[in-house]
Amino acid sequence: MIRVSNVVKYHGANRVLDGISLEFRKGEVAALIGPSGGGKSTLLRCINGLESFQQGQVSIDDRLQLVGGITPSRETLLRLRRTVGMVFQQFNLFPHMTAAENVMSGLVYALGRSRTEAEAVAVRLLERVGLGDKTGAKPAQLSGGQQQRVAIARALAVNPAAILFDEPTSALDPRMAGEVMRVINDLADDPQFQAAMVIVSHDLAAVRRVADTVHVLEKGRVTYSGPAAEAFAPGGPAAALE
Repeated sequence: MIRVSNVVKYHGANRVLDGISLEFRKGEVAALIGPSGGGKSTLLRCINGLESFQQGQVSIDDRLQLVGGITPSRETLLRLRRTVGMVFQQFNLFPHMTAAENVMSGLVYALGRSRTEAEAVAVRLLERVGLGDKTGAKPAQLSGGQQQRVAIARALAVNPAAILFDEPTSALDPRMAGEVMRVINDLADDPQFQAAMVIVSHDLAAVRRVADTVHVLEKGRVTYSGPAAEAFAPGGPAAALE
């Protein structure tokens, strides 16, 4: 479980997150939606230790804590990277590595696994995201949708407790976005996959298909938190954004 408690984040004088409190449970697909500038991506980056925050706390499985106003130690950040995967809008693959090497990187360099063991995991995960024939391809040889699927496989490689998706389809055309969302749907439908998934997206049609829970953020505050079916019902807060 990820528990966000009264998190406050400033950019200069601008209060970007204004006392956010949310919980994300294992096996749940939660969507963060709302107008641009509402704080959705900033919240993900605070959860993953990529940005600091001034007040509040983020707790992961009651074992890892990030506390507002306190710089996390290198050890804490390393444990966080092993526990929470993140998939970015712009893929962030290593251009000099093959697809398999990108997926292996966290296992080899963060977890100290042997290359033989890591390669077996990478091949299995690339097959899972539909790229079993692209293990030796470098990012420049892959489409945007394929690169994003490699990024998802890389996030899965460390067997995380949670995966954060920051606008995973916004840089893609509709066909490629559909490829990526099918992978996310498959993960959501897999009863053996118990990681929490938190998705920031403006693609409300995709959110409607995959999310169990919806949280609406506006001006740094949570204005709705509840079941996706209720959020997308006629007159609901998500329907109003469509």
